[in-house]
Amino acid sequence: MKDSLKYTLSVGGMVVSWSIFYAISKIIVGATGSPLLGGFLLRVAALVFLTIQLVADGSFKRLFQQRGKALAILVCIGVFGFLLDLFANLGYLHGSLSTGTALLKTDVLMVNLATVIVYKKKLYASDWLGTAIMLAGVLLVLGVDFGGMELHVTDLFFLLSAACVSANAFIIKAAQEKHGEDSDMISYYNNFTVLVLFGISSAATGSFRADALNTIPHFWPLVALGGLAQTGIYFFYYRNLKHFEVWLVKLYLLLMPVLSCFIGVVFLNEELTGKKLFGIAVVLIGAAVILQRGRINRAEAPVAGAAEK
Repeated sequence: MKDSLKYTLSVGGMVVSWSIFYAISKIIVGATGSPLLGGFLLRVAALVFLTIQLVADGSFKRLFQQRGKALAILVCIGVFGFLLDLFANLGYLHGSLSTGTALLKTDVLMVNLATVIVYKKKLYASDWLGTAIMLAGVLLVLGVDFGGMELHVTDLFFLLSAACVSANAFIIKAAQEKHGEDSDMISYYNNFTVLVLFGISSAATGSFRADALNTIPHFWPLVALGGLAQTGIYFFYYRNLKHFEVWLVKLYLLLMPVLSCFIGVVFLNEELTGKKLFGIAVVLIGAAVILQRGRINRAEAPVAGAAEK
């Protein structure tokens, strides 16, 4: 019972952290006029919180004890973390919001396929059905305009971003299970690598400008809150990846747009339309199908607190 509550809270913390970060990131990128500078500022704030965390639990010295293959994997995770942002931004630069939103969500399908084909895991028909239902609901919540979607060659950037997200999740899980890396070391190196790459990109594109800073009320407190939310993502997401299968964690993350929708209504003056409410209902129906996979297939469900191995 305690373990079940623990992992339920961990999943909830992941969804809440990601939702807050998404909302804050949207504000900061808009305020700075640059996704590169906005990303850099949020990672700097996260670095402060991650450093405090490691110092507090006495793990800071271990940052300098990473060597060889372990270090290469940690840096690789950070590079993929940067690339997924870069490819998404390049896609949005040349493509439409609706098309990009839809294609970026294909990471869920990519992870499912990799789980079955590469990792030889069993997914039931109900798992695929639940995934499809949740994905359809999320696209409704996000307001994807299917009628206005047009495909262009540059939309491949969205698929590359989704592929990087998917690959990174499996690399993180492998780093934990095969190489014994803990979540906090992965978090720190990931954040630091992404920060450095965002900093280099910002400098190269001239995004570092004094007039791009402090442009809205409470600018720096919002940056700090975004950094704290990013830290929460690292803390909960990586621990969930260690405990659950990757495909299941990805499905949990489909709940994030639902919470983000309510955050947008309360804090960003966004409208809660009938279409969004219908989408939320569809997402919850799909989640119910996944949660009942054990009963549906007469097998123990992985969501009850026990990891699938």
